[in-house]
Amino acid sequence: NWVELQNNYDSIFCVVDLHAITVPQDPETLRKKTIEVAKIYLASGIDPKKSTIFIQSHMQEHTELAWILNTITKISELERMTQFKDKSQKEGIKKTSIGLFDYPVLMAADILLYDTETVPVGEDQFQHVELARTLAKRFNNRFGETFKVPEYFVKKEGMRIMGLDNPEKKMSKSASSPYNYIALADSEEDVRRKITKAVTDSGKDIIYSDEKPALKNLINIYHLLSKKPIKEIQKLYKNKGYAEFKKDLAQIVIDFLKPFQEKLKSLNDEKVLEILKSGAEKVRPLAKKKLEEVKRKIGLIV
Repeated sequence: NWVELQNNYDSIFCVVDLHAITVPQDPETLRKKTIEVAKIYLASGIDPKKSTIFIQSHMQEHTELAWILNTITKISELERMTQFKDKSQKEGIKKTSIGLFDYPVLMAADILLYDTETVPVGEDQFQHVELARTLAKRFNNRFGETFKVPEYFVKKEGMRIMGLDNPEKKMSKSASSPYNYIALADSEEDVRRKITKAVTDSGKDIIYSDEKPALKNLINIYHLLSKKPIKEIQKLYKNKGYAEFKKDLAQIVIDFLKPFQEKLKSLNDEKVLEILKSGAEKVRPLAKKKLEEVKRKIGLIV
């Protein structure tokens, strides 16, 4: 979605290291992963000539705006956030940080700071974009027209990719089993093994139906990576079994990952850091201007 959108929008992407620290992080690992995520963006096809990429913590305006938005956010709104409820239940409320509770407000600041029109997200982020919309409207109503109310962008078939081992839960790299997900760094052998072991539904026909959630999930992956329409996929595998479908799907995943993995290996840490610092300098005037406008509106001396 990001790669496609950069051809039609002035796209801004940030590596959200401040969101990452809402759960415990090893400092050295955090630094390494920050660069790694930026490399993944670039290897995926984000073009720094078309889009702007930077590290979230390099822009202090994000946290300043988040604090101001905190003052118009209701505790009840944050308590309703599904991700917070899920994670706090796992860890226990006594071990859950304020950062984890409050990070949807920081996400709202990430979005609203740049007068964002469109936010590409998965289904699990709808709530957070909706909060950003609510806060934009609330601020505008109270202090005058200031923020653009963003829309979210999602592809129906790809808004929620489910686990290969459980079609009732979303695919996640933090899942306990490696057979839940395809990792971007997976070898050809890993991909084939995971797709072969992926759960399927009863029967043998390749049908796209809510009644066959496991198969529907695999067809979604096939459709998104091959760009073939879902009806065409069903027609292609008419009277063919799961084994042939899975064999072809594995190859489609491998073919999709190969150029990404080659580009990822070619990226240099120093060059990536230059791109990130340059990106921050490019958007800083936008962020500074919006934050100053917000401060004036609420009565702070700028």
